[in-house]
Amino acid sequence: MSPSSAKACRLVRARTNFDGRQGLTYAEGITAESVGATGLSMHLVTIPPGARAKAHLHESHETAIFVTAGTARTWYGERLEHQVDMGAGDMLYIPAGLPHLPVNIGAEPCTAVIARTDANEQEAVRLLPELDALVP
Repeated sequence: MSPSSAKACRLVRARTNFDGRQGLTYAEGITAESVGATGLSMHLVTIPPGARAKAHLHESHETAIFVTAGTARTWYGERLEHQVDMGAGDMLYIPAGLPHLPVNIGAEPCTAVIARTDANEQEAVRLLPELDALVP
C-alpha cells in the first residue's frame, strides 16, 4: 500500500486565523476541511482583555475547553443565568445545545484549546442575539 493511500497522521500548524460566527478569532485547527476529520474539531482561540463572544450554542455537539493562559468567565444556561470562571490549567465541558457566552475578565489575553464533536466546526453554531444583552 502506498503512503498516499494509507491512513496517515496529519500535522496542522496553527498559523492561519479565521473569524468564527461567535465573534471570536480562531487559529486554524483540526477539521473535516483541514485533515479530513469525521467526528471532531480542535482549534485555538485567544480572547483579548474585555472581549466577549456572541451568545450561541452548538446544536448537537459537545465542547471541551482547556485554558492555557489568562482568565475567562463563561455565562451559560437557557437565559445565561449561570457562570463559571476559569484560568490557566482549567477545563470546561459544555453539553450539546446549551447556550453560552465566554468573556475575558482579565487584563491579559485568554487563550484556550477548544475541541468539539463536530468535524465541520462552524456549521452547527447557532447565534442567540436575544441573549446577548443578558450578560453585562
